[in-house]
Amino acid sequence: MDLKVDYAFKQMFGSEKNKRITIVFLNAILKRTGRNTIQEVAFMSQEVGGEYKEVKQSRLDIVVKTQDQQMINIEIQLSNQHDMFKRTLYYWAQLYTSQLQKGMGYYKLVPTITVNICNFTVFPQNVDYHSTFHLYEDKTLKRLAIQDDVLEVHFIEMNKFLEQWHKGQLKPLDDILARWLLLLGMVDARKKKVYDKIFCELEELAMKDEHLLEAFNAWEELSLSQEDVIAYQSRLKYILDEEAKLEDVKHMAEQKGIEEGKKEEKEEIANNLLANNMDIDFISKITGLSVERIEEIKEGLIQKNDE
Repeated sequence: MDLKVDYAFKQMFGSEKNKRITIVFLNAILKRTGRNTIQEVAFMSQEVGGEYKEVKQSRLDIVVKTQDQQMINIEIQLSNQHDMFKRTLYYWAQLYTSQLQKGMGYYKLVPTITVNICNFTVFPQNVDYHSTFHLYEDKTLKRLAIQDDVLEVHFIEMNKFLEQWHKGQLKPLDDILARWLLLLGMVDARKKKVYDKIFCELEELAMKDEHLLEAFNAWEELSLSQEDVIAYQSRLKYILDEEAKLEDVKHMAEQKGIEEGKKEEKEEIANNLLANNMDIDFISKITGLSVERIEEIKEGLIQKNDE
């Protein structure tokens, strides 16, 4: 299974039986070490919002609460729906405000973190595959409320990561996050391909990393479950179908834009020819516009001159 497909990702990193894997993965993403590490997580409801009928309800991929009561949302995105930034802020806001119960003071709100793992380019100008955002003051770049940083957003761009790995710019043996991202990048569902080179390196790394080995075993178990395979294939088909629809709409919009551009160009030519007293039938043959449309353009010119 391609772990970048949200169903497989949730089964791997969002289940109680794989909690240790989730904790190691989160510490790698958030660069938590020593006393700052996440030691325990509780999986939370993935439904946020919808308290009132008019409020949109969202289903997040994975939501956990740490031993420090921090909320972390992990989202995996196989396809680019071109709404990543607004969706991220909306999800973050819903999760952050969901903590506030009736009669509870604002001071009790704890930091909320969003992690987006994207199978597409989010920041074309950035070389790094891992970007982290907080709230800063524009001039001084001083972080807002540094002692209690309420907002933290991570973007991981898988295509940049894999490109750097293929170029030999990364050292997974010394980089825990790189190991886990290789796990996500080993299978490409669209191309129906397993990257043997990545598999060989992961196999070697797993001999030295017990958590990675545990993830390999969980992945294998997941891939052998007929029920999970059927659910995975169904979800993958839905994602690819939606992706195809988006491409069709985009193509239609582009074609419409071209046609509208051609029409405007033809009408501009008709305008110029009418200004030079050319015959309407002749203009129709030259531009392909109907006689009726050219007469409308001519009428418009007459009214403009009268004004």
